[in-house]
Amino acid sequence: MVQTSTTLEAEVRDAIRRDGVDPVADRARVTALVARAIDDYEERAIAAGLPPLEDVDLTAKRIVDEVAGFGPLQPYFDDPLVEEIWINEPGKVFVARDGVSELTPTILTADGVRDLVERMLKSSGRRVDLSSPFVDASLPDGSRLHVVIPDVSREHWQVNVRRFVAKATHLDDLVRLGTLTRHAADFLAAAVASGLNVLVSGGTQAGKTTMLNCLASAIPPRERVVSCEEVFELQLPLRDVAAMQCRQSSLEGTGEIPLRRLVKEALRMRPSRIVVGEVRQAESLDLLIALNSGLPGMATIHANSAREAITKMCTLPLLAGENVGSRFVVPTVAGSIDVVVQVALERDGTRRVREIVAVPGRVEDDVIEVADLFTRRGDELVRSDGFPPHLDRFERAGHDVTAILGAPRS
Repeated sequence: MVQTSTTLEAEVRDAIRRDGVDPVADRARVTALVARAIDDYEERAIAAGLPPLEDVDLTAKRIVDEVAGFGPLQPYFDDPLVEEIWINEPGKVFVARDGVSELTPTILTADGVRDLVERMLKSSGRRVDLSSPFVDASLPDGSRLHVVIPDVSREHWQVNVRRFVAKATHLDDLVRLGTLTRHAADFLAAAVASGLNVLVSGGTQAGKTTMLNCLASAIPPRERVVSCEEVFELQLPLRDVAAMQCRQSSLEGTGEIPLRRLVKEALRMRPSRIVVGEVRQAESLDLLIALNSGLPGMATIHANSAREAITKMCTLPLLAGENVGSRFVVPTVAGSIDVVVQVALERDGTRRVREIVAVPGRVEDDVIEVADLFTRRGDELVRSDGFPPHLDRFERAGHDVTAILGAPRS
């Protein structure tokens, strides 16, 4: 039966080449070709006494997955609970469901892994080879692919696919999921609508991108948003969005477009607000300069706490060059970042907001002061005693921040 399925798959591939079908872009056409090939086989089976197909639907799905999908990995792409897929070696394929990792029974070959990567990269136009052993790319469904090959990796190709499982697109969804409270969500919605600059911090897979998407849903509909990312991940639920991603260098070593360049170009695109998927290096300086000039914005950053996120924003800009010093960066951060939202992935796989802090803008001995707005006590996110800066912006936007936050909790 395996031989029969392989023969049918070869016939379908021949039909795809003959008809000039793009299997990735036209999955419906591939499905039709598979159905036709199976019908033809069943007619031949009756006439020539060939073995019948035991499960027509299963055979059809396997062939479609092999030809138009990602073969043995396709069932994980079809599973709405799978958030990430990674391959440590051909015999060790892992997935994460609801934040919890598990080893799958899927067994691949080294050639099979390379073939899968080539298929995944085909639509992106990006490459991975000895001269460029790392690659980041977006898949057609919006998932993010990251690949590392030997000799950077020890022996096997390391493949990570981070899927964007859209469980939440608005702050109301995060309240429903228990990520944050209604009280905190109302404040964040007002802060974003009032034009405060928000930094989302947290560890890997903590839900930073999802939080950024949900915060963006509170941006007034008349505003024009320009987003900058290394690889497209954001799915901003807005009407007027211009999205840009970085570009790798060519085989000749030219044409690379880093994130720092995108942030600079975004300022020429008439933005009402700028959103940076994640700041990692010197682009943090350009973002700070944009925010300090009066352009509202948001970004994410890897950090273990809100205070560490502020500290990191004070050190990353120093990578921009020797002429950039702490005497400039620290007060710029204090005057540019208004609110920090710290998110975390808990042991049980749930994602929660750990704390929300405000940055009043005061600096003492090169240390930026912060004020706790919401902190987690046990399993509850509760109001603390701080207040955000720029109360006048809340007022102009029609929000009574005192009424929204209420009295501080002792």
